Amino acid sequence: ISDDTEPDVHPRMCVLKREEGQGFGFYMSKDAGCRGHVVRQVEPWSSAERGGLKKGDRILEVNEDFVDDKEHSTVRVQASGLKLYLLVLSAQDYEFAVSEGRDLMSLASAYRPIEGCSRPRLCYITKEPGSGLGLSIIPTEGERGRYRLSPVTDGPAERAGVQNGDRLIWINGAMISALSYAALSKMVKKCEDHVTVLVIDSRSEVCYNRMGIPIIPAFAKTHNLPYRPKTLHLTQGPQGYGFFLRQEKLRSGRIAHVLREIDPCSPAETAGMEDGELVLAVNGEQVEDAEHEGVVSKIRQSGQQVTLTTISILGRDYYTQLGISPLLFYEDHIPKREPFPYPPPPHQEGHQNPPHPRLCVVHKEGAGFGFNLGCVQNKPGSYIGQVMMGSAGERAGLCEGDVVVEVNGQNVEDEYFDEVVRLIKEGGTPLSLLVMEGLGYEKLRNARQPIYIQECKSHENYLLKFIYEIISVCSMHDIEN
Repeated sequence: ISDDTEPDVHPRMCVLKREEGQGFGFYMSKDAGCRGHVVRQVEPWSSAERGGLKKGDRILEVNEDFVDDKEHSTVRVQASGLKLYLLVLSAQDYEFAVSEGRDLMSLASAYRPIEGCSRPRLCYITKEPGSGLGLSIIPTEGERGRYRLSPVTDGPAERAGVQNGDRLIWINGAMISALSYAALSKMVKKCEDHVTVLVIDSRSEVCYNRMGIPIIPAFAKTHNLPYRPKTLHLTQGPQGYGFFLRQEKLRSGRIAHVLREIDPCSPAETAGMEDGELVLAVNGEQVEDAEHEGVVSKIRQSGQQVTLTTISILGRDYYTQLGISPLLFYEDHIPKREPFPYPPPPHQEGHQNPPHPRLCVVHKEGAGFGFNLGCVQNKPGSYIGQVMMGSAGERAGLCEGDVVVEVNGQNVEDEYFDEVVRLIKEGGTPLSLLVMEGLGYEKLRNARQPIYIQECKSHENYLLKFIYEIISVCSMHDIEN
């Protein structure tokens, strides 16, 4: 009698490269009630087939981003540039791993170089008068497509991160393993004033090869890259964000979402927005390949706060020439959204701020509205029990503990839980909820004060608040009608 050994589960890295305007040649789906993203079809002679992708494979990572637990609509492969890096499991390995309760995220992260093995480096080298790139490329005798680098001390290449003895893997987006020394030299001479190379030290190269891990830009550290995406955190002011978003066709032929007409002293200008920048992501979600109306809708649905990831046109052209996405090396930090996007009104001497209801307009997404209802058993009234982080409900301004006052304009304070759920389901999208913080609600109820929509702070826009302020000013000056 001997112990059975568990079969090994090995992810595979598939590197897909496409031409501008073409697809990668595969289709994926996520079945209802099932986890994981399944490769349903791989087109013959496509980039996917050449990259080793197979029908039935389950996608664990897209460009080092773990996606197995993400909604299907958020997994965007077309925004990856001309190269796509997929970490996959075969259907058999995936089913076994799930049945055994394996942690798929840990399994994916294990597909990385071991400790002490350095990552490859992506280095941007600028030519200098008299010294050029400051770099010698030395072929390995008897081995086609293998080259060692020797940078000049304190020269452009060394300052860009190239070390003596580094192996050259990739140059300006092209793998050099199939290039002769003459072809490589010709390519370098054609470079105008700069070159971008992917290199790795010889010891780490052996480590990668032993583990069967490809040496690709997705695993690289960057040195001296000239263009970086940036994050803009905007909070809407009385006149909006202060910019226009237009769809334009660039000189390269790419259709892009371009930021234009930035108002002076606006939230956009204060956040560092510049005219002509391209929008790459909205609230951390890639939107380069999205329809323009969809991008505008995402910004509007974000409420009074939005986070945009942008890059200059020159920067986008640079990454396009390399065939990689500008978001590949970008660690976007999307801050946790404040539950109350509006600042409280100023204190009046001797008085506390009165509680205010809020009108939250929630647009249904793939995962639903993104909140759960709660209630006290056998009593009328409902409250927001849970709000999923990053969901439509959170972006609309819903907070845990909010009491639901109205559903699509219908008062539900005295309705039981089942009736409130029915109204929400039948109300369609967008869903308008008039809610109020629990403690403030109790104060008004105990004082027997009705809750009027004119008093609410709308998370969708300032219109109701503006009308209410006009009414207040008119009352102060005894102006009728």
